Amino acid sequence: MKALLAICMIFSSTFVWAAEAPAAMPPAAAPAAPAMSVTGKVLEVKNVESYTYVRLGTKGGELWAAVMKAPIKKGSTATVENGVVMNNFESKSLKKTFPAILFGTLAGTSAVAPSGHGMGMAYPLLPGKKLESINDTPVAKAGGADARTVAEITTGSAELKDKTVVVHAKVVKFNGGIMGKNWIHLRDGSGSAADGTNDLLVTSLSETKVGDIVTVKGTVRTDKDFGSGYAYKVLIEDGKLQ
Repeated sequence: MKALLAICMIFSSTFVWAAEAPAAMPPAAAPAAPAMSVTGKVLEVKNVESYTYVRLGTKGGELWAAVMKAPIKKGSTATVENGVVMNNFESKSLKKTFPAILFGTLAGTSAVAPSGHGMGMAYPLLPGKKLESINDTPVAKAGGADARTVAEITTGSAELKDKTVVVHAKVVKFNGGIMGKNWIHLRDGSGSAADGTNDLLVTSLSETKVGDIVTVKGTVRTDKDFGSGYAYKVLIEDGKLQ
């Protein structure tokens, strides 16, 4: 268990540090969250509806990982790619809370995004838990008639449905090449973490990285269901970075 926590704390601190770059750091200098990969012997397998959980024995110790459901056998060797760590993740299906767990894609499977990035089709957002706590440094609102803050979009989605908006905000999470799109989380200091109105999802073909301050123009969509349990009350679809 000590080895598991040590390994996952290393992974977790790397990811969170990228998302929590100090406010004084220039946006362009904030590093992107690295794509993590681990290989180990499968010591234990637990399958639920959409995911397969595996306990891996690696050179650095044991750790838990989760991938899109796959026929993984105990005793085999598995590699989990494009991983992101979640702390204190509760699996209701397993009735178990993992102090730290790596969510990613099983190497060598066919469940990859059309662009070849390698992330599973069920990986646009990690399940059941919000992003790690991030220092939401205020970002100035964009100009123009279509300009909105993150909070104005998330709380006014009913009125903004299918309308074009422009938002100026900081990239706090970026997952590229999933279902042929990039998945970007934006925050501008508006809204509340308590009800999730401080965070806005954007799907886009444009490239960016964590820490960038960007201006995005796109269409507000509501009650969007991508299948596999991934449904969103509000997001910006087909966003273009200006």
